[in-house]
Amino acid sequence: MNSSTTHIDLDIAVIGGGVAGLWLANRLHRQGFKLALFEHKALGSDQTMASQGMIHGGMKYTLSGMLTGASEAIADMPQHWRACLCGEGDVDLRNTRILSDHFFLWSTDSITSKLTSFLASKATNGRADKVTDERRPPLLRHQDFTGNLYRLVDIVLDTHSLVTNLAHNIEAQCFLVDDQQTKLLKDDQGNAYLRVEHAEGPIEVRAKRFILTAGQGNAALLAQLGLNSPAMQLRPLQQVMVKHHHPFTFFGHCLGADTTPRLTISSHALNKHEQVWYLGGSLAERGANMGSDELIEYARQELAELLPWVDLSDADWASLPINRAEPLQPGFARPDNAFIRSAEGCNNLLVGWPTKLTLAPNLANQTLELLVQAGVTPSLNSLSNKELSPLAELLPKPPIAQTPWGLAFPEALSKEEALMLKLQDELVEAYDEELDEPYGVESFMEKKNGEDQP
Repeated sequence: MNSSTTHIDLDIAVIGGGVAGLWLANRLHRQGFKLALFEHKALGSDQTMASQGMIHGGMKYTLSGMLTGASEAIADMPQHWRACLCGEGDVDLRNTRILSDHFFLWSTDSITSKLTSFLASKATNGRADKVTDERRPPLLRHQDFTGNLYRLVDIVLDTHSLVTNLAHNIEAQCFLVDDQQTKLLKDDQGNAYLRVEHAEGPIEVRAKRFILTAGQGNAALLAQLGLNSPAMQLRPLQQVMVKHHHPFTFFGHCLGADTTPRLTISSHALNKHEQVWYLGGSLAERGANMGSDELIEYARQELAELLPWVDLSDADWASLPINRAEPLQPGFARPDNAFIRSAEGCNNLLVGWPTKLTLAPNLANQTLELLVQAGVTPSLNSLSNKELSPLAELLPKPPIAQTPWGLAFPEALSKEEALMLKLQDELVEAYDEELDEPYGVESFMEKKNGEDQP
């Protein structure tokens, strides 16, 4: 066993492989920084895959009847993402699957005149368009539908496809580490470094800047250094998933009495014949403190009231508790923008939260500005695979996380797969009970067929 330490020197080390870390790593790599991204579970784990995939321009934050700081901070985000999806932006997303190029905003009956007037005003021109009856989506074409319907410029992405695309762009720079064997430490000069214990000897990673983009995990990483700033707040949610056989693919917010949508629905294919409605909005916020069964019953009632013509009596239901990690705000307010700051008490550490999937590009822009201000520039020679070869030889590549609906509703085995598993079980049982030496499936089948003869 070789106990010598492997030393890796980088410009930037990103810790956390969600959409924020992956997007940032894509930007840094394209600019020539010597870079590595470290993830301890799977790329896109937790908050990213739990997202509904909405790239929105903030219109859902205008339900008070006026533009807000949150709505204006992300007004240009759909356009930024669209450029990337066309291969014309700062990150190449051409291989990312688009689920919908719009989102709907609807009410079950007439909404307040103040909000109606606002949505029809010049302030929302090009961001929210009223939908006529003949252009309603199939789900809302039922004769019992009443109310107002608006079409938003927001787009919806397949989050699994997005993460896969981002990871593919920087495949050589992504590494999986065991969090039980990995620790963020600080040297006598106040600089952070990463130490990974390995069977062939420890790995020590040094970098001009370490950037934490691990969502809820940022707090634990800071604690390893004895730090607690920037501080974090958690906004608990509990989403609901409904697996059904209806052909309706729908993406929309239902207006309610609050400034948060009463219900948000996004549609995700499970297989060729089934899809899942993923439910968020106020339902997910109110459901954070409910038990799963109680929340599912609440979701049943909401859908029965809002879409009474849709029969979900044979649907399968599941829920997903998830924490949205954000920078600490006065009064536990929602952050308007992405957040990235230097950590107090450490010379080379930045800590960031995108706060929303939509704002991942904004986080990267802010980070690059901070690096320029600090004089951190790409090394003269761009990073080659040879320079990362010690990491590639010692550390595996991280997998892509599964979707929540894929985990909640695993694909049933085909008849052929079920038969093969049954035969394998019978083969093992026969071996254990009768034989001293194992034999193959063919001889086992000959024996079994002989037993079946009259």
